[in-house]
Amino acid sequence: VQLQASGGGLVQAGGSLRLSCVGFGRTFSNYNMGWFRQFPGKEREFVATISRFGGRTNYTDSVKGRFTISRDNAKNTVYLQMNSLKPEDTADYYCAAHRATSLVVPTSPGDYDDWGQGTLVTVSS
Repeated sequence: VQLQASGGGLVQAGGSLRLSCVGFGRTFSNYNMGWFRQFPGKEREFVATISRFGGRTNYTDSVKGRFTISRDNAKNTVYLQMNSLKPEDTADYYCAAHRATSLVVPTSPGDYDDWGQGTLVTVSS
């Protein structure tokens, strides 16, 4: 599936952004979806994942209570609502798709098959 992410930008600390990622070319509901981020000079890391029909979500500890992942399969779109943003959230954010073959929703970037382009989130202090 081809993915196109959007919604990044510059925001002050404490503010909010919503990232969107639209999928093309495959049945979107066949895929678990994830958001990952990458800090300069670092490996890409897990932020949040959501199962095929949205029943299961998972978050890295640093964003729990602040970020919410959701999806609308009718629109082939996955979202990441980011509230109470902190300067340490500044990174390139990527959406990714994992073809679901079991009930396991992976959190490792290496398990994801398709990636959107990054969208930069910058949080100023």
